[in-house]
Amino acid sequence: MWADPEWTGKTRMITGEAARLGFDPERLGRIGDWMDGYVAARKFPGSSLLIARHGEEAYFHATGRRDIESDARFERDTVARLYSMTKPVTSVALMMLYERGLFTLDTPVSEFIPSFKDMRALIPGAMSIEETEAAPSPTLHQLLTHTAGLSYPFNPGVLAAAMEKEDLIFRANQGLLAEMVDRVAGLPLAFQPGTRWEYSVAIDVLGRVVEVISGQSLETFFKAEILEPLGMMETAFSVPKQAIERFASLYTPLAGDAMALNAAQTGENPLRRVDHKDGSPFLNADMFSGGGGLVGTIDDYMRFAEMLRRGGAIEGVRLLSPQTVDFMMQNHLRGEIAEMGPQSFAEQPMEGMGFGLGGAVVLDAARARVPGSVGDFSWGGMASTFFWVDRETGLSVVFLTQLSPSSSYPARAEMKALVHAAMVG
Repeated sequence: MWADPEWTGKTRMITGEAARLGFDPERLGRIGDWMDGYVAARKFPGSSLLIARHGEEAYFHATGRRDIESDARFERDTVARLYSMTKPVTSVALMMLYERGLFTLDTPVSEFIPSFKDMRALIPGAMSIEETEAAPSPTLHQLLTHTAGLSYPFNPGVLAAAMEKEDLIFRANQGLLAEMVDRVAGLPLAFQPGTRWEYSVAIDVLGRVVEVISGQSLETFFKAEILEPLGMMETAFSVPKQAIERFASLYTPLAGDAMALNAAQTGENPLRRVDHKDGSPFLNADMFSGGGGLVGTIDDYMRFAEMLRRGGAIEGVRLLSPQTVDFMMQNHLRGEIAEMGPQSFAEQPMEGMGFGLGGAVVLDAARARVPGSVGDFSWGGMASTFFWVDRETGLSVVFLTQLSPSSSYPARAEMKALVHAAMVG
């Protein structure tokens, strides 16, 4: 539906078709100029962007290099690390099982992962990991919405520091998911479940829940229930063998670890290569991270995005009911993210934004200070990738690049402004 294997150029836009789909072709062209500018300024090594409206392709542009050192172009079939754009896929997996009547969202995670029984949480204002009080096991809903009390090593705070010390990050080469999840459960929660919002490894924990309920590895479940049915044949936890030569390198402007946000220091080289196809842990992943483990192509992820926009089905393949997708795209917080007091990293603005099941939801575009329709659903990944679907306008957009951390530049806000500026009908 999306891919054209014969196309090897830089921009794909049929002016008449773009206009028919409600875009000003000249304004669409600004997007390519913007992407080229990021490459020329050595902010991104390369990137690609795909826009569809009402299920039809309106615009595609690719620019720069997937590997600067070998001068390999960033093209339409480039395979990229999706990182946290894996989270919506895992959330869909859990909701597919939910639709089978196997649990409610208020079910404590300890019913599936016993190590989450008898939990402790840090007391308010705790200065050490030992200052705790009794806490209930988080529910599946709290895990889905990042209100469970978990964290990430790159967040500020006592729990994040303990996670960093124990290297609890769910990298592709960190071993079995079950073992890592049990290690996470061995630490206290950052706060009492349900009281705050903090970006976290919660979706990795839910990946393990999918394994327990289904009796399959997350890799097997994804492949059989989501990726193959949707035709996402080059999306997986390990780079497909036929795609290794198309696997993009990862770059960072930081002097140290590309994900060490707490100690981030800009290096002399704004595009320092930190992972590439020779020896990458993504070539043979043993950790199936539901929070950040997938690699894939832009056309594959567009199929996933379109499945969501269309209410759970695409080309006769249904994963979820329209009612379930509507439910997922509602705000499941008591207000906007910013009102829940986090001081954590996030892949989205916090003001004017709520959080659904698997992604952020626009509540007030003016407060978010980024154009968009109320209810548009989105998320991104640590390598600066991003997607959103806007069911009000029929819009689906996927953007891939490979620069970590995603907080390096305001690219997502700029991109949304460009896309919405090109929509004139």
